[in-house]
Amino acid sequence: MDISIDFMRRIAHAAAAETLPRFRSQGAVANKEQASFDPVTEADRETERVIRALISAEYPDHGILGEEHGSENISSRHVWVIDPIDGTRAFISGLPVWGTLVGLTVDGDAVAGMMSQPFTGELFYANASGAHYEGPGGPRRLTTRKTTSLADATLFTTTPALFKGDARLRYDLFEKQVQLARYGTDCYAFAMVAAGCVDIVADPGLKPYDIVALIP
Repeated sequence: MDISIDFMRRIAHAAAAETLPRFRSQGAVANKEQASFDPVTEADRETERVIRALISAEYPDHGILGEEHGSENISSRHVWVIDPIDGTRAFISGLPVWGTLVGLTVDGDAVAGMMSQPFTGELFYANASGAHYEGPGGPRRLTTRKTTSLADATLFTTTPALFKGDARLRYDLFEKQVQLARYGTDCYAFAMVAAGCVDIVADPGLKPYDIVALIP
């Protein structure tokens, strides 16, 4: 099924109404993990709540999987996957490299998705018509770079510290082969791959709500 850009814009606008007033506001931060720091904010929870409400009203038979509020009706052929704020650490640090991720799967395949960064006024989305950008500079179709050599490539990762043991050794060897490596941009780095600014993103341990919206 095709998802209209108008519906994606509605989701992006509703999410922005929750995230932007709380961005750089020094709001309370809770920790979801005891053994490490996995922050969650009121903005995460409220943003997911309004997105779920929009989806349920528009597509009442569809399932939803969200990072903050769990799953419902995920036996449906159509399941929406939500990360209300991908990059919560960046969000609470005042860095505008977080984004709202919403994707749709049909029979397990990602068929539509969006990444909205309301502080910079950018919307990246893909549906049956292709991959598109709306924001500064005007709307355009997204195309990736034509880089063919690692020696010419730009690589992003959230942090090399996420790679453990042998995986860290392999990552370090890989990084040494690229032209430029940068850290810390979460979902925004994936959007930059789609925009033709970055060649590779390497992040381990991604969950469905981290990546489904970015696949189409």
